[in-house]
Amino acid sequence: MCGIVAYLGKKNAQPLLLEGLKRLEYRGYDSSGICIGHEGQHHIRRAVGRISVLEAQLETETNQVPGGHIGMAHTRWATHGAPTEINAHPHTDEHHKIALVHNGIIENYASLKQFLQEKGRHFSSQTDTEVLAMLIGHFYKPGELAQAVQAALHEVRGTYGIAVMAVDQPNTLVVARKGSPLIIGVGNQEFIVASDASAIVEHTTQVIYLSDNEMAVITPEGFKTTTIDNVPVRKDLTEVEFSLEQIELGGYEHFMMKEIMEQPEAIENCLRGRVDMTEGRVVLGGLNQFARDLVKTRRIIITGCGTAWHAGLVGEYLMEDLAKIPTEVEYASEFRYRNPIIEEGTVVFAISQSGETADTLAALREAKDRGALSLGIINAVGSTIARETDAGVYLHVGPEIGVASTKAFSGQVVVETLIALFIARRKYMSQQVLDQFLKSLNAIPNLVRRVLLQSTAIHEIVQQYCQKENWLFLGRGYNYPVALEGALKLKEISYIHSEGLPAAEMKHGPIALISEGMPVVFLATKGSQYEKILGNIQEVKARGGRVIAVATEGDEHIRSVADHVIEVPDTIEPLQPLLTVVPLQLLAYHAAVLRGCNVDKPRNLAKSVTVE
Repeated sequence: MCGIVAYLGKKNAQPLLLEGLKRLEYRGYDSSGICIGHEGQHHIRRAVGRISVLEAQLETETNQVPGGHIGMAHTRWATHGAPTEINAHPHTDEHHKIALVHNGIIENYASLKQFLQEKGRHFSSQTDTEVLAMLIGHFYKPGELAQAVQAALHEVRGTYGIAVMAVDQPNTLVVARKGSPLIIGVGNQEFIVASDASAIVEHTTQVIYLSDNEMAVITPEGFKTTTIDNVPVRKDLTEVEFSLEQIELGGYEHFMMKEIMEQPEAIENCLRGRVDMTEGRVVLGGLNQFARDLVKTRRIIITGCGTAWHAGLVGEYLMEDLAKIPTEVEYASEFRYRNPIIEEGTVVFAISQSGETADTLAALREAKDRGALSLGIINAVGSTIARETDAGVYLHVGPEIGVASTKAFSGQVVVETLIALFIARRKYMSQQVLDQFLKSLNAIPNLVRRVLLQSTAIHEIVQQYCQKENWLFLGRGYNYPVALEGALKLKEISYIHSEGLPAAEMKHGPIALISEGMPVVFLATKGSQYEKILGNIQEVKARGGRVIAVATEGDEHIRSVADHVIEVPDTIEPLQPLLTVVPLQLLAYHAAVLRGCNVDKPRNLAKSVTVE
C-alpha cells in the first residue's frame, strides 16, 4: 500500500525522488522519508504528513542533505505502528550501515524481533520494517549486501517490495519483491525503481517488472536479476503504455474529477478494436483460445474488492441474463478462507484496476490451485494478476490516480458486457439481438458526455444536503450494484455515513433509519422494475425522506414524486449502470469538496491495497 521510489545514476537524486514520491502519494500519505547516499554516509530525513511536509523540511538550513547520485524514498500507509516520524521509512539497522524502504507486511516480525533482541539489538520504532532492516544488518558482511538481503528474505513470511542501501557499498542498490509491486525503469545511464510506473515515465518508458521472489542488484554498470535463491533470471524490457501527460492534472483541481470527465474517452478506448460493427461480433483476442471453454462453462465466479466487487455484481447480472451461466460474486478477501467449492467447468474472473490487489491475487491463486480456468479483468498492463491469469482482457482506460475509482469501474462493466456478449452469441443469442446490443454499447460514450453536462446542477443539489451525516442509496436489478457503488463513493471521500441497498429491502429493517429531511438517492430509470421503485419512493416520502432520483430523460411522472431529479439518457437495461453511476460519482465529488475533504487522498485509504 505504501509507495517506494529509488534512484541510481548521474543526476542529483533528491529532487527526482521527491517528484517520484508526489506521483506515488495516492498509495499512502501518513508520513514520508528520504535517504541520500553521499561520501560514505546515509543522510535520512523523515516527516509526518504529506510529501509537502518532507519537502519543506528539506529546504530548511538544518535539514538540507548534500547532493548524491543514489537514494531512495518512501510514502507510508501505516500498518504496524502509528504515523509518527520514528515509524516513518527509511529504517536502518542498529549501526546505521543498512537503510531500507518497504511496502508490505512481515507477518512473522514478532518472532524475528524477539530473536534479534536476544542478540542484543535495540529497536526504536513499532514497525515490522525496522525488524527487516535489523535482520539484513544481522546477516550483513562488508561488500555482501545482496547476500545479506537474500539471507534475510529466506527468514521472513509475508509480503514485500523493498529497496536497500549499504554505507560501504555506495554505488549499489538492491531491490526485491514478493506480493508488492516493484518496477525498474532503465534510462540513459540511470535506473529508477518504483512501486508504480507513474514515478518512472518522466525519465524513461523502458521498464522491467520484477516477479514474486525475484530481486535485482543495480550498479552504475547495469543490473543483475535473480531469484532470492540466487538463480539467474532473464527479464525483458517492456514499454510503459501511458504517457506523463495522462498522469498530470491537466487543468483540473482533482484527479477524481479529471477521471470522471475522462470516462467517455475511456469507454471508447475500452471498446476500440473489440466491437466489429461490420461483421456484428465481439473481438476479444485475449480470450479467443478459451472460447470453447467459456461456452462450456458450468459456473462463473467473479472476485474482487471494493469498487471492483461492485462491478463484478453487475457482471453477475450480465452473465446470467445474457450468457445464461450461473454466476457468483465473491469478496476476494473472504474467498480463500472459506474452502470454496471449485468444480470442473468453473471459470474465475479476477477484477482489479491495479492488478496488484493482495486479496484478489490470493483468491486467484486459490482458484488456480483448485483447477479453475482463471481470467483477469485488469487495467495495469504487466501487473502481477495480469501475468498470473491464464488469459484476460485489459481495460485500456488509462492510469487512474484518484483513490476513489471511477473510470476503472466503467471500464470493468464494459469489459464484462463484452465478455457476456462474446459467450452469449456462441450459445443462445441471435445475431439480431447482438447487433442491437453492440449499437447501444457504441452509443454509450456520447450518452455519458450528456450526463457529465449536469455537474453544476448536481453541485447545487448537493449543497442542500452535504452536511447531512446519513444517506441511503437504493436501486433494483442492474441498478442495485450502482446503489452500492454510489454509497461507497460518498463515504470514502466525504466521510458521510451512507448505505446502499436493494430498494425492496428497505422495508425489511432499514426503513427505521429514515427521518425528516434524510437524503435518499433512488436509481429510478425506466426498466422492468420501474413501477416497483416508484412504490419504494412513496414509502420514503411518507416518512419525511428527501428523494434525489436518477431517472430517464423525459420522465415527467418521477418529477411529481421526487424532490430532485437527475436525468440520464435512455438505453437498454443491461447498459444502464454505465450511465447511472456517473451522477453518483459527481454527487460524491461535490459533497467532498463542499465539506473541505481531500478528494484524491481520503483519510485512512490508499489506491492500491497490496497488504491483507
